[in-house]
Amino acid sequence: MLIDTHCHLDAGEFDDDRAQVWARARAAGVARVVIPAVARDNFAVVRGLAHEIDGGTYALGIHPLFVMQADDGDLARLREAVIAALPDPRFVAIGEIGLDFFVESIASGAPRARQEHFYQAQLKLAAEFDLPVLLHVRRSQDVLLKYLRRIDVPGGIAHAFNGSRQQADLFVQRGFALGLGGEMTYERSRNIRRLAEGMPLEALVLETDAPDIPPAWLQRENRRNAPFELPRMAQVLAQLRGLDEAGVAAATTANAMRVLPRLAGPSQAGNPAPAR
Repeated sequence: MLIDTHCHLDAGEFDDDRAQVWARARAAGVARVVIPAVARDNFAVVRGLAHEIDGGTYALGIHPLFVMQADDGDLARLREAVIAALPDPRFVAIGEIGLDFFVESIASGAPRARQEHFYQAQLKLAAEFDLPVLLHVRRSQDVLLKYLRRIDVPGGIAHAFNGSRQQADLFVQRGFALGLGGEMTYERSRNIRRLAEGMPLEALVLETDAPDIPPAWLQRENRRNAPFELPRMAQVLAQLRGLDEAGVAAATTANAMRVLPRLAGPSQAGNPAPAR
């Protein structure tokens, strides 16, 4: 059993074959998927999709690259959506939230102050309802940690982590697991592969970030990542650590359920969607 802890299965890239993509993932052993929201407009979309597929779960949040199109009214709407979702066993976290300082020099990038405003507000929401968070971590590790020291949330996942070992340890100490996926499959990704090899296994979870971050084996003309690629990513992690694949699958699944406790709840098959 594997869990894809971060997959944008609602993305337009899957509009033509979404059901087939998920059926193929299930057949390959991917039992659960976490579908994070990125903006107010897709809160209902990710919730609905999570209820349409076996093993679907979702998170609600505003992504740092979408904060320029958002306002404090969207934060109020997020709070309302979270309250409505609390009884829903398929709702597992606040996310995708965080900071992205890589795009600051790009015209469409969101200024740090605005990103930090939304990040801090969403951390407070997670703390209020004792929910874990899915963190977007891109050249922003130290600032993310600064706010985590101020606002006590019950951990979560540092998605697509690519910081230093020291930074990784600080996230783990605060109850986070590190999300590893497609980037780990490239030999040139030395830092990520060192973390994959050297971090305690209980600190790691698997993710695809599909349709993004395609693994090394996808052909250039077909670079769409998908959740059915997760088992092969698990194989890479097993090879890097010198472990058997079954052990890595079991460990990363247990880790995901530990840092996202609602994943470990009652079976979600057949649970009705909450009223909209």
